[in-house]
Amino acid sequence: MNLSFFVARRYLFSRKSSNAVNIVTRISLACVCVVTAALVIILSAMNGLTGLVESLYNNFHSDIRITAEKGKVFHSDPDKVKRIKQIPGVAWYTEIIDEDGLIESNDRQMNVVIRGVSDDYVKYTRFDTVVREGTFDLHPNGLTGAVAGQEIGSVLALSELSQIKIYVPKRDRNLVVDMNNMDEKPFNEDVAFLSGLYFVSSDFDGKYIFLPAETVRGLLEYTDECTSAEIGILPGFEEAEVIRQVKEVTGTGYKVQSRYEQNEVLYKTLKSEKMWTFFILIFVLVIATFNTIGSITLLIIEKKKDIGILWGMGAGETLIRRIFFTEGVLISVAGTVAGISLGLLLCWLQKTFGLLRFGEGFVVSFYPVDVQITDLLYIVLAVTAIGILAAWYPVNVFTRKYQHIKLNN
Repeated sequence: MNLSFFVARRYLFSRKSSNAVNIVTRISLACVCVVTAALVIILSAMNGLTGLVESLYNNFHSDIRITAEKGKVFHSDPDKVKRIKQIPGVAWYTEIIDEDGLIESNDRQMNVVIRGVSDDYVKYTRFDTVVREGTFDLHPNGLTGAVAGQEIGSVLALSELSQIKIYVPKRDRNLVVDMNNMDEKPFNEDVAFLSGLYFVSSDFDGKYIFLPAETVRGLLEYTDECTSAEIGILPGFEEAEVIRQVKEVTGTGYKVQSRYEQNEVLYKTLKSEKMWTFFILIFVLVIATFNTIGSITLLIIEKKKDIGILWGMGAGETLIRRIFFTEGVLISVAGTVAGISLGLLLCWLQKTFGLLRFGEGFVVSFYPVDVQITDLLYIVLAVTAIGILAAWYPVNVFTRKYQHIKLNN
């Protein structure tokens, strides 16, 4: 066994003559353990919340979205649609029509975005998984169905099969009523009946109402126009390659965006939040390692007689320093192992039993956690590096003071 490791291990686990050294050593271990566990738990919780937010936004944003580079709508080209569906890796293709409008029910009104979708939209996007009341049915009992956000439902006091009046401005018409033609209405109108209420987030729940595509096209006096086309990618296919081939088919005049590009601000925000949280906790760890510096310093002072004995036995300066340096590293390693084990245990308990829960009305019942191997590697590297620096400083500074100690001291 390596001599420096053997002596350092004895120093770490043996009882010291001064109780203060024992206390400071335990505090050092506890600090490293607690901060390391906090890193594991907080980063895993942020991963879980990030995954939850992404899954909710994914219900509104597909793998690939096609929009017009100029203008609001573009005409659906059957030939291009057929060629896009034949691209390897394309799982599905669907067209969407979005338009601002006004809805009314129970003598209440609200400005919303009317989203027209095809009957198979829910099959492709699995949007029915976020419907909390009723079902995603665009034709309930043969009627025109509507699926609204919970916030819309709350404002308009909607219940199942509530009648919703929909108003959209007529194309190329002035909204100011002509006094010479009072009978001409500036809005196209239609009626739909609520089939379900969805819950995603406040960004969507008070904004979008889903209707059949043919109903929205009729309101807008469209034929084959759409505001966007959404594409799903099969597992195992490269997103970049599929996008490249889609761009070849669409040609100029179209904007083809990946899921990341559709939510670039969101993804950057989530990533930066996690990064800054990691740095803040590392800063806390740096402060906590002052205990390690204090522990090693006190140990060197206490063991000055042992240092003198080792000098007398012919031990060199390198061996003396290596002993106390190894002691500091052992404190960091022991604290890191204990902290990661504690963090993983608490994450497992949360994931299995849901110890910390959300209140009523949330999408999930308890806080999600997602432990990622890369996070654990970063934590180990960061804690180890800080531990090495914390051990190096007192060893190099204070062992020099005892190089003159002789055996008779």
